[in-house]
Amino acid sequence: MTGEPTTTDVAVDACTRLIADLDAAGARYRLIDHAPEGRTELVSALRGHDVALAAKCLVVMVKIGKKQTRYLLAVVPGNARVSLAALKELVGGTYVGFAATAKAEELAGSVTGTVLPISYDPRLELVVDPALLTAPELFFNAARLDRSIALATEDYVRVAEPRVEHIVDPS
Repeated sequence: MTGEPTTTDVAVDACTRLIADLDAAGARYRLIDHAPEGRTELVSALRGHDVALAAKCLVVMVKIGKKQTRYLLAVVPGNARVSLAALKELVGGTYVGFAATAKAEELAGSVTGTVLPISYDPRLELVVDPALLTAPELFFNAARLDRSIALATEDYVRVAEPRVEHIVDPS
């Protein structure tokens, strides 16, 4: 035993921190317990909502020249694809790709399929497509595969303070 936090410990911490932050901000949300699932289409069905209302969260790496790397937490509607080209252009990058799984989970503070649409790491810049912000409520896994949150969209914007940019792939 190393004393290092396990993946489960980190997820519980991320979930606990998020709920504490939402409570402190007076945010309107509901917790939804469901069978363990991290795939957007399947978890949306378990939660009982249209997949377009799901916040699909992807950690993207953008190289700027040869020496600088930036990480973006791209959040798009669950029925959309993120435009890597738009993210690359947004930060003046020379190369863009999805972050390696270990790096994405380190920055996000949870495992793939449970990434929150909120960044608690200063190295991870939150960018949200405005298409996700049109409905009164959005849904996402709460840093766990078996628990989700339905959060009032205006409270999400107030708490998360995302950079709002068009990052959905139009094709």
